[in-house]
Amino acid sequence: MLRKIKDKVLSLPKDFIFFLIAISFFGFSQSIVDSTFNNFLNETFKLSNFDRGFLELPRELPGFLVIFVTALLSFLCSRRLAALSHLIIAIGIFLIAVFSINLSVMLIWLFIYSIGQHIFLPLNQSIGMELAHEGQTGKRLGQISGATNIFAIVGSFVIFIGFNFLHFNFRISFIIASIGFVLTSLFIFLMTQSTPTPVKSKFSLRKEYGLFYWLCILFGTRKQIFLTFAPWVLVTVFHQKTQVVATLLTIGGIIGIFFKPLLGKAIDKFGEKTILTAEAIILIFVCLGYGFARDIFSETVALIITFSCYILDQLLMSVSMARATYLKKIAVDKSEISQTLTMGVSIDHIFSISIALISGLIWLKFGYQFVFLIGACIAFINMISTSQIKVKS
Repeated sequence: MLRKIKDKVLSLPKDFIFFLIAISFFGFSQSIVDSTFNNFLNETFKLSNFDRGFLELPRELPGFLVIFVTALLSFLCSRRLAALSHLIIAIGIFLIAVFSINLSVMLIWLFIYSIGQHIFLPLNQSIGMELAHEGQTGKRLGQISGATNIFAIVGSFVIFIGFNFLHFNFRISFIIASIGFVLTSLFIFLMTQSTPTPVKSKFSLRKEYGLFYWLCILFGTRKQIFLTFAPWVLVTVFHQKTQVVATLLTIGGIIGIFFKPLLGKAIDKFGEKTILTAEAIILIFVCLGYGFARDIFSETVALIITFSCYILDQLLMSVSMARATYLKKIAVDKSEISQTLTMGVSIDHIFSISIALISGLIWLKFGYQFVFLIGACIAFINMISTSQIKVKS
């Protein structure tokens, strides 16, 4: 059995093997950060709910600036740029671990960390699609996402064991993550170089991609509500510890081992319109469950529902691969895919930064329930919008 697996792995293209290894280290390290960061903020800086929303300005601003940063680095091919992005991520999280002497200084390191994150965000999918066979793009992205998932489980499990039994603290966790990001950079660097994209095309907007840009906007606003406020509800409303968040990520990761590759195949089989519409419908109920479970049910039942919504939304984040494959199908020129994905990131972050600030004020004035009510409305608009998807068969 092990020999068959070994032979199958060795038969894969070298660049795909290097990318799988790289993305595995990325999943491990990112999971460590995701498992600990909100508790780190709460326990270290005692942020208010509004402050937590305002924190998204320096954290998400690099997402808007990424199109300009990648233009400045246009002499690098996508794979070299991805390798550099993880060095930046590693430096940023290491500085957060060691030199966060106060909140203002930590925000500088967070900005550096976030620059690297947002450079890699579109490159992850564009490199994955470069490594796919024709007609199997979803399958390939599902495989890559599945590999990320397996090692994300390892990362969150390390946090669970470390905080429970090995006297881990946030500094140790972030340093371990920084090492993982350096290894990610190394293995991407070992991949064959691709052709750099001319700087002029980095800033191009096409009317043919209008619906793709709009879906990016909706994804950015919905994503920000959950990335920022979903774990914050767990930490501040339900008073859950680092170990609990790590456990939820582990559970979601285990489910994702099977879910994400199947999702990739489902995109190829049923099409992006069906998958994205289904995601939007499910998200309406996830938002309502997250926002109002505590008002309707007992504390225990509400906590179980909230845990379930957190895990479900974690899984649904991977549906972003359907937006990438949709773009590939409608692309006027295949060489535009990478920069159009990057443009999509910049566009969605204009709105994600705004929604984070507005949601922080809404939480302060009306309560967290209304933040997720807005999320449900965005999901409904998304459902209507995905019905307009048309691709050539």
